[in-house]
Amino acid sequence: MDESGLLSIICTVLIVLLVALFLRFLAYRRHLRRLCLPFNNQSNDRRLTVSSVAKTLREIEALVSQLQQQLHQTGHDKLTGLGNRLSMKQKLAELMPLKQGSLVLLDIYRFRYVNDLFGFDFGDELLKQISCRIETYFPKNTTIARMNEDEFLIYIPTGFTDADLMALIACLQHPYTVLESPMTVRIQLGHLELERFHGEISTMLRRLDLALKKAKLLNLGLAHYCAGDDEVQIREVSIINSLAKALQDGELYMVYQPKQNCATGRCDQVEALMRWTHKTLGVISPAEFIPLAEYAGMIDMVSQWVLDQVVLQQAKWREIGVVLQVAVNLSTQDLKNQSLIEEIEARLEKFQLPANALSIELTESKLMEDIDNAVIAINRLRHIGVDIAIDDFGTGHSSLAYLKYLPVDEVKIDKAFIEGLDTDEHARHIMDTSIRLAKGLGFKVTVEGVETESVRQIIIPMGVDKIQGDIFAKPLTPAELEISWPKLSGVSPEATC
Repeated sequence: MDESGLLSIICTVLIVLLVALFLRFLAYRRHLRRLCLPFNNQSNDRRLTVSSVAKTLREIEALVSQLQQQLHQTGHDKLTGLGNRLSMKQKLAELMPLKQGSLVLLDIYRFRYVNDLFGFDFGDELLKQISCRIETYFPKNTTIARMNEDEFLIYIPTGFTDADLMALIACLQHPYTVLESPMTVRIQLGHLELERFHGEISTMLRRLDLALKKAKLLNLGLAHYCAGDDEVQIREVSIINSLAKALQDGELYMVYQPKQNCATGRCDQVEALMRWTHKTLGVISPAEFIPLAEYAGMIDMVSQWVLDQVVLQQAKWREIGVVLQVAVNLSTQDLKNQSLIEEIEARLEKFQLPANALSIELTESKLMEDIDNAVIAINRLRHIGVDIAIDDFGTGHSSLAYLKYLPVDEVKIDKAFIEGLDTDEHARHIMDTSIRLAKGLGFKVTVEGVETESVRQIIIPMGVDKIQGDIFAKPLTPAELEISWPKLSGVSPEATC
C-alpha cells in the first residue's frame, strides 16, 4: 500500500472518531439539559430561591426512589419478598461459571388444593410462612427465589448433603399455624450437584427440573439428577410428542386377554390391553407411556380412543356371535371428566350394546388418592349398568379402611401375590385371606398373572371366580380371538378349572 492510501485510511478513521465524539457530546448535552430544565425555567421566571431548589431536589429524590422501587419489584416476588425467576437467572448469570455448591428446586405437594379448600388468603399466608422459614434456615450467602406459585429455587454455594436436604424437608414439614388453624405440608425436592453436573444456566435448570420430576413420579421426598437422566427425558418427550399422531396413524392397537370363569371353564370376559409399536423407538410398554400421558394431560385423549376401539370391536364381535364382556382400564383422572358417563352411554347406544358389555377397571393405589370423588363417579357408572373392578387389589396399602364403601363388583388380585405361592406358606395365607376378605364383602375375585398349573390348583380351592394369565390364554388380537373363540367359549377338560 502506498503512502497516499495509508493517509486516506488514517483520515477516514479520524473522521469516524470525531463523529462518534460529537454524537457522544450531543447525548451528554441533552442529558444535562433535562437535569437543568427545572432550574432554567425558574431562572427565566427570576424566581430561583433556596426553597425552590430544595423542592426540585426532593422531587428528583422521589423520582429516583420510585425508580428504585420499580426496579426492586421487577426482580422480586410481590407476596414473599424473595427474588423471582428473572432475578434468579440474573444472579446465576453473574456467578457463572458455577462449578461448586448445590441447586435445589423445592415443591409444595398439591399446594393448589390448599387454595381450593381454604381460600387464597389462607394460601398466601401459608406461602409467606414457608418462604420465611426457608430464608431463616439458610445462611446469608444463599440465593433464594420463588419461581412460581408453589416452587422455590435455592442456590447454596457450599453444597448440601443428603442429610442436610432431609433436615430441610423435616424443617419445612413441621406444622404451621395459619389464620389460627394448624396446617402441615409435604415437601418434595429436586437436587443438582454442581461440581459434577455444571453447565449452561438453561442446562442446569432443566436438569434440576428433571430431578424434581423424578421425585414426583416416584413419590419421593428427595431425588437427585443423575447421569443419563437427559436421555430419559429425550425419550419421554419423544413419546409424548408422537402419541397423538401415533393414535391417528394406527401405531397403537388393542389386544384382548381372555379370563377363565372357574365355575364353567369358559371365557366370558376379556381385558382390553393397549400396544404401541413406535416407528423409531420400537415397542413401548403401556407401563411407560400411560403415566407420561397422565403427566402431560393427554390421558383423556387416550382413554377416549380406547373406548372407541373397544365399543366398535364389541359391535363387530356380537355380529358374528362372539358375546363377552370387555374390561377397560381407565385412569382415575378420567373419573374427573364430568361428561364421561354421557360419552359412554352415547357409544353404547350408537352400537346397540348393553351397558354390561363393559367393565371398567380402576387401579387401587390411584383410587385411594381421591376416594370421595371416585366413589361418586363409580356410583354413576354403576347406575347406568357398567360393572366396576379394582385392579391390582392389595397394592394400595390404605384401602382396607375404605373397602366397605367402594361400590364395585369385582377385585383383581395383583400378580405380585403369585410369587412364591407354591413354595411359601405365608404367601398362600396372604392369598387366601385376600380372597376371603373380598368374597366376604360380596366382590367377585379374579387372580391375574397365573402362568403355571401348580398355582392354579392352589388358588381354585380358595374360592377365586376367574383366572387371568398365560395358563389359560395370552393376549390375542381380535382376529386371533375369533379363531380361538370356539375353544375359549366351550367346556373342555383342558379348560375347566
